[in-house]
Amino acid sequence: MRPMVDLHHRRQAVVGPSVLAVLVLLAGSLFVDLMSGSVLTAQGADAHYSGKQGQIIVVKVPTDDATARVQGKFLGRSVSFFLETRLDEPKGFVGLLGIDLQDEPGTHELAVEMNTGDQSRTLTYRVTIVKEKFHVEHLTLPKDKVDLDDKAVARWKAEQEQVKTALATDSQAKLWQPGFVEPVNGRRTGIFGSVRIMNGQPRNPHNGEDISAPLGADVLATNDGVVRLTVEHFFSGKGIFVDHGLGFYSMYFHLSEVLVKDGDHVKAGQVVGKVGATGRATGPHLHWGVKLNGARVNPYALLDLPFRGSTPSAAPVPVADPTAGVGPLAP
Repeated sequence: MRPMVDLHHRRQAVVGPSVLAVLVLLAGSLFVDLMSGSVLTAQGADAHYSGKQGQIIVVKVPTDDATARVQGKFLGRSVSFFLETRLDEPKGFVGLLGIDLQDEPGTHELAVEMNTGDQSRTLTYRVTIVKEKFHVEHLTLPKDKVDLDDKAVARWKAEQEQVKTALATDSQAKLWQPGFVEPVNGRRTGIFGSVRIMNGQPRNPHNGEDISAPLGADVLATNDGVVRLTVEHFFSGKGIFVDHGLGFYSMYFHLSEVLVKDGDHVKAGQVVGKVGATGRATGPHLHWGVKLNGARVNPYALLDLPFRGSTPSAAPVPVADPTAGVGPLAP
C-alpha cells in the first residue's frame, strides 16, 4: 500500500524523531539612569539569546514594577510580554519569541520597550538564529494532485483571507496556563519544516506536525484558549483555530468531527474534535500547527517550555498502520 501523502502542507511521509530544544536564558539587566518622561535606549545589548529556526525562546525582562507595560519587536513582528508568576523565578516579565522556520539565519535585534508610569526604557537584545537542517524530499505525483485548476485556486485564496481576517486581532490577555498537552498520541508521519519537490516544483515547507492516529480518535486542545475559527477548507479539511492570547494560536486540521464552535472557551486537554482524513489527505491523521506572533514554530517545542502544570497528556492510541501515511499539499 502506498504511504499517505499530506497534499496540503507538503510534508514528508517518513518517520523520524525531531529533537527539540528550547533555549531559556535569563536576560541580563543594564542599569541606566531614568529621567522623568524620557526615552532611553540601552547602548549595546542587554542580553544574547540563540535558537534554531522553528524553535521558541523564552525572554526575561527583569523589573520590580508589576504595573509596567512591556512590548517587543523582532523582525517586524510584535512580541507580547506577561508578568512572571512563578515563585521560584526573579520578578519581571516574560515573552515567548517564536523563530519562524524561514527566518534568516544570523544575529538580529529584539527591541523591548518597557513603560513604567511616565518613564520609558528601550532594551536591546541580540538574537542569533541558527539554521535548522530540514528534510528535503523529491516526489513524483499525478498532475491533478499537484496543479490546481482556477476554481480550486480561487477557493484556496478566499479561505486564506478568511483565516487572515479571523486572526487579525490578538487577544490582549494571556489565556494559556502552565502545562501543554500533545493533542493526540501517534506516529509522526509529516515532520515540521520538511520541504518537498513535487514533479520538479519546490513547495512551501511543512508548517506543522502530522500525527497518524485511528479515525475518530480524540483530539485535545493543547492549552486553554478561545476558539477563534472553525472551518472546512479545501486543503486542510475540517479544522479548528484556537486563540491562546498574546499572539499565540494552535491549529488542528483534517478532522472528521469538530466538537466546538466559534467563541467557545476551551481548557487544556479538552476534546475539541476527532481525527479524520478530510481535505486533501489520503489517510486519517492530525495536522497540529502553532503560530506565535506570526512565526510558524514547531508545535512540539511547546512541550519543552519551562512552564509546568498538571494538565493531562493525550490518551494513548494504537499506532496506525505503518503502511499508512498522511494528507495535503498547498500551492
